[in-house]
Amino acid sequence: MTTVLAAFREAYTNALRLHLDSPTQYTLAEGYELGRRALVEGVSILDLTEHHFRLLGRWNLLAPPPAAAAPEGGDHPGGPDAGDTALEFLLQTLAALDVATRGFLDSTRSYELQRLRAEDLEGRDTFRTALVESLQDGFFVADSHGTLTEVNTAFGALTGYGPETVPYALPHPWTITEETHYPDLGTEAARFVMPVRHRDGRRLWLAVSTSSLIRPEDDERIFVGTIRDVTAEHDAQARDQAVSRLATAVAACTSVVEVLTVGLDELRLAIGAETAVVSMWPNRQTGPEMYVSGEDAVQSRQVLDARARALLDRAWVRPGRTMFAIPEGAASSEGIVAPLGETGDAALWLRFAAPRAISPGDWALFSLLVGQLSLAVQRARNFDAARSTSLTLQRAMLGPIELPPRFSVHYEPALPPLEIGGDWYDVVQLPDGTIGLVVGDCVGRGLSAAVVMGQLRTAARALLLRGAGPAQLLAELDTVAARIPGAMCTTVCAAILDPERGTFRYSNAGHMPPVLAAPGTKGRLLEGGRAVPLATFDTPQRPEATTTLEPGSTLVLFTDGLVEQRGVDIDIRFDELADELSDAADMPPREVADAVLSRLRPAGGYDDDVAMVVYRQPPRALHLDETAEASRLSGMRRRLTAWLGAAAVPADLATDLVAAANEACSNCIEHAYLGGSPGRVVLSADCALDRVTIEVSDDGSWRPLPEDPGYRGRGIAMMHALTDELTIDHVGVGTHVRMIAKLPAVSFSAASRV
Repeated sequence: MTTVLAAFREAYTNALRLHLDSPTQYTLAEGYELGRRALVEGVSILDLTEHHFRLLGRWNLLAPPPAAAAPEGGDHPGGPDAGDTALEFLLQTLAALDVATRGFLDSTRSYELQRLRAEDLEGRDTFRTALVESLQDGFFVADSHGTLTEVNTAFGALTGYGPETVPYALPHPWTITEETHYPDLGTEAARFVMPVRHRDGRRLWLAVSTSSLIRPEDDERIFVGTIRDVTAEHDAQARDQAVSRLATAVAACTSVVEVLTVGLDELRLAIGAETAVVSMWPNRQTGPEMYVSGEDAVQSRQVLDARARALLDRAWVRPGRTMFAIPEGAASSEGIVAPLGETGDAALWLRFAAPRAISPGDWALFSLLVGQLSLAVQRARNFDAARSTSLTLQRAMLGPIELPPRFSVHYEPALPPLEIGGDWYDVVQLPDGTIGLVVGDCVGRGLSAAVVMGQLRTAARALLLRGAGPAQLLAELDTVAARIPGAMCTTVCAAILDPERGTFRYSNAGHMPPVLAAPGTKGRLLEGGRAVPLATFDTPQRPEATTTLEPGSTLVLFTDGLVEQRGVDIDIRFDELADELSDAADMPPREVADAVLSRLRPAGGYDDDVAMVVYRQPPRALHLDETAEASRLSGMRRRLTAWLGAAAVPADLATDLVAAANEACSNCIEHAYLGGSPGRVVLSADCALDRVTIEVSDDGSWRPLPEDPGYRGRGIAMMHALTDELTIDHVGVGTHVRMIAKLPAVSFSAASRV
């Protein structure tokens, strides 16, 4: 080391002398190279500095003398600025050593920083672990394949699968395989709710929140997230949705039958029951009315009756709005039973597909659903009572309970469901055999219009019974309407119908014209006798018009709700009505009303009240003259059936009359011409105001009934049973059978769908 240091000092002395003698960039560069050499050879800065200043002291350069005192030609290199030049050389030599020293210090500092960072990371990892474990929510880390590589203790508490058994690869052990696949991490929703199965078998709902990041050491995408138990919130929401679905399903139901038909299906699906049964006792003397959802009611009715009655008896002794599981006190239940409604006459029985434990959440759901169904049943009962009252009122105001034969009436309100409106009709059988008809329309709708309608209808009926004609009736109604608030501008069509003479006398106060259709022809409007509505202007005399009703004609009186439709010309609607009546002659009046309503009904239904009266004038008498052969019977039956239909004879009575006429004709064919050539059999039928007469005659011989007819000979007894009057005249040539059947009055409930 001494030899190296001595060599370095000598080299430094020579280089410094050379620089002092002739300083240049090259000599400075030599000093820099010496500094690098000192760094390599391990010469310290102190040695270098000490040697430098020794040289300067020996050369007398530390305190240079004045120029006059400087020795001439002595051992003094450089000029007067030699001290500064020497310092410049020293600094250049030390430059390389300074760079090396700073690098060492930087390395040392970097090392210290890295050491401190490592210590900090170790502390931060401990802090992270403590932080993750302190979370109440479950925490997890998953790799790009969905495998959970880290979970915290809270995760294990929520799922039953803790950090001691990680990793958890797909499919995760808590996944419910029958459920829909939950969102894939990184490709779908970052926040979602999924069902899971806890290790102990419980079903839970977890809210999952995730985010992704890139791991710096391997650039792999990983996912971190939290889970939270939202089972209570989910169950509460599910309960609300189930109750909302049930309430929506039964909202439009207006009867107990509709409520139970719709509500039991929804209730059974919401609860997950196999069968839902309601037993309802109208009274204690009869059996229950059964409503069953989810099972064949016919096959199980007897079992359900017995068990439901026993369960209902138990439900009666319970407080209101309570329910109990069956069997009571067991760990698992096969179903639940609860009273239904507020009157104590109905019970609900829900049977599960398999016994199961009922949780507090289940009880809350059952209570809400059963309560909602009970409210719907009670509401339907209240509505039934209100509707029954309104129907009774409406029927009392609309017209008679029974109508004369060959009539049909229809009323359809624009304000359902209570069905009260301002349109009305009346059909009055008068003492002279004629029939009074009134169809009117009060201004407005609903209860207020119905009140006005009831007063006007009563006044009109009284005037008809007093003998007023159509024009006189309307003239006197003008005075009545002027004294009834809200009756102004009421439109009315009044008429007197004479079925025997086939005449129709009418007067019209601003109302829709009646339509009359002869058999096989298009209907025509009866536009005579028109004047202004009631109580509008002083009219000196109301006009009248009279028209003839051809046999088999169809007459229709109606209110404007039938033909008025927004955006459609009323003439087009009149034409549709007239066209529909072209084929009306072969249909009963009620079917005519149905066909007209169906043809003219707008897509959204009628937006105004509709009242309609349909009448059928008796057709011409039927006359059939056929050869007395059995092959002719079927044709005679068909023609008689068609004629009875055109005469508006009720279907049941028409069937009886055809059977009776067939027996009479069969007797003529089989007995009157026995042993001889076939003669003739004549059948005639005529329809009067209230009866149908059928006559069957032949020119053959009368054969009395034997004492023992055996299994035959029941034809006359059948004719007696099927008709109201039977007369058989066999005096003289041939036999004449006369059968009369009285036409029943048309039931209001059968003819009108109020």
